[in-house]
Amino acid sequence: MIVDPIAKLLGEWSSEINFWSILFRIFLAFLFAAILGYERATKRHAAGFRTFILVTISSTIAVLLDVFFIESYDIMFPVLSAAILISIAILSSNSVLYSSRNQIKGLTTSVALWSSAVLGLTLGAGFYTASLVFIALFLISLSVLPKLEIYLKDKSNHFEIHLELKNKANLQDFVATLRKLGIVIDDIESNPAYVNSGLSVYTISLSIYSKELKQYKKHSEIIEALSKLDYVNFIEEMK
Repeated sequence: MIVDPIAKLLGEWSSEINFWSILFRIFLAFLFAAILGYERATKRHAAGFRTFILVTISSTIAVLLDVFFIESYDIMFPVLSAAILISIAILSSNSVLYSSRNQIKGLTTSVALWSSAVLGLTLGAGFYTASLVFIALFLISLSVLPKLEIYLKDKSNHFEIHLELKNKANLQDFVATLRKLGIVIDDIESNPAYVNSGLSVYTISLSIYSKELKQYKKHSEIIEALSKLDYVNFIEEMK
């Protein structure tokens, strides 16, 4: 039998299913979810404080009920826990949206919401140490790793841009400018969301093959230089 280190320190009551251990696990679910929800809410994401708390507490209670049903009625499968994970997965997938610039919005928050359900299941099962490690890594992933991700993307030879040209005829000039800089177009798509705007809008995948650009230029610097072209209305890197 697996003995949780924190449960061992707290005492035998914390590893058993009793009134106090149930309250303790629900309280931890509330506390941990509040921390995660606060992190998301401060960054103005759709799923915030209350959503994370509700999902995590519900998952914790689902596990506790499953344990009760398994011990009392010899049910062999954790039905409620499985149902919670499936339900949250469906709910989370519906929160992922595509913007008019073909950018995916809400994917990280969607996965974070599903992960908070897993956190609730872990707490409900009495794995306190695993839950503590889980939330620490969770917060590192959400708060620290984005900076590393941005750095690695900026060092990549491949990136994608949202481009708005003042006229469709300017596309040929833009392509010629990229070639002079040592940048190749891997893929280009016209964005139908801007059909009646008077602009010519594209999503373009680019690869840098110029040694100078690879060594000295960041994506942001390349985009800033391109934004100064007279016929470019707007340009940005897609995240």
